[in-house]
Amino acid sequence: MRALAWHGKEDVRVDNVPDPGIEEPTDAVVRITSTAICGSDLHLYDGYVPFMKPGDVLGHEPMGIVEEVGSGVTNLERGDRVVVPFTICCGSCWFCQKGLWSCCDTTNRKPEIAQKLMGHAPAGLFGYSALTGEYPGGQAQYLRVPHANVICLKVENDLPDEKVLFLSDVFPTGWMAAENAEIEPGDTVAVWGCGPVGQFCIQSAWMMGAGRVIAIDRVAERLRMAREFGRAETIDFSEGHVYDRIQEMTSGRGADRCIDAVGAEAHAFSSLDAVYDAAKVALLQETDRPHVLREAIMCCRKAGTISIPGVYVGVGDKIPLGALMNKGLTIKTGQTHMLRYMKPLLRRVEAGDIDPSFIITHVLPLEQGPNAYKTFREKQDGCIKVVLKPWGDGAQASA
Repeated sequence: MRALAWHGKEDVRVDNVPDPGIEEPTDAVVRITSTAICGSDLHLYDGYVPFMKPGDVLGHEPMGIVEEVGSGVTNLERGDRVVVPFTICCGSCWFCQKGLWSCCDTTNRKPEIAQKLMGHAPAGLFGYSALTGEYPGGQAQYLRVPHANVICLKVENDLPDEKVLFLSDVFPTGWMAAENAEIEPGDTVAVWGCGPVGQFCIQSAWMMGAGRVIAIDRVAERLRMAREFGRAETIDFSEGHVYDRIQEMTSGRGADRCIDAVGAEAHAFSSLDAVYDAAKVALLQETDRPHVLREAIMCCRKAGTISIPGVYVGVGDKIPLGALMNKGLTIKTGQTHMLRYMKPLLRRVEAGDIDPSFIITHVLPLEQGPNAYKTFREKQDGCIKVVLKPWGDGAQASA
């Protein structure tokens, strides 16, 4: 089959790789009809995530048609249409039983790697290095889905892929981020990063009762989307200090809830800490650039909450712990507990509460995937979200 594979920093290729098959009774093989490039895939593209090896198949936002099921899969059959979440969960361990799906204790096939870096291993993830189990990803024509009887979301409607595909990651991720922010009616919510996750944070904040949403980015197309689809007030961080603007906009109180939808590769202008981060990363003395987290801590009002859906991969310096503690802030983080949210959010899509396809700017065949990575990375051509069609039926689309 054809698949997008990692071959090093800024080197993604379309490879011929072996077709997947059933390996365990609870497996399914899914013929991928649509898959997407996620912002966190860029951390792989940029070489920030360790333990990738040449030939690793990328991608963790797929959906498609069930082609084959193992003997232990009784809730799916050939021909079913399914969304596959990015997390792999067994459904029976202590964490899964508590609904802490992204902390599954059994699906990370190389837990010793993560244990050395993190203390404990998170769940297995599709297409995201040996750090999370070394599972081949879904930017491919076919995908082997472990624990398919637990994780696959059956789609029993005629909605197009583009309206349900993002239940695989970015819509539930934005929702959980807003939930973690503990939004109360009337709150002012500040969202750093207007990529796909940030856009769904904005949408989710409104659905949870926010009174104001402030979106922070520097890319004109992303800020425009946040205003037009998200009804957000916007700050272009390249034009001044975000802290000063939020102070002005909130009469000095600060934002009630802050969401860091950026993560490890934050950029900043006229900021000494950003220069410091860039130098430390270049010297291999730091892995992450946590400018946004520092800024959120300073911008959040006293006794407020900071939610972090943005992916961090290692260590970051100069976190203002004094401000964090003395202001009485709460921080909530985590990979998304996908199975907690997929079905309820599918019902919202079916009811017409939200059309997630608004974020799509490009629909392309899989063969154009390497160029799509570069376009997305460089924020060219108004690119905010790329959907890939593994069987060649993609066509350029613009928002």
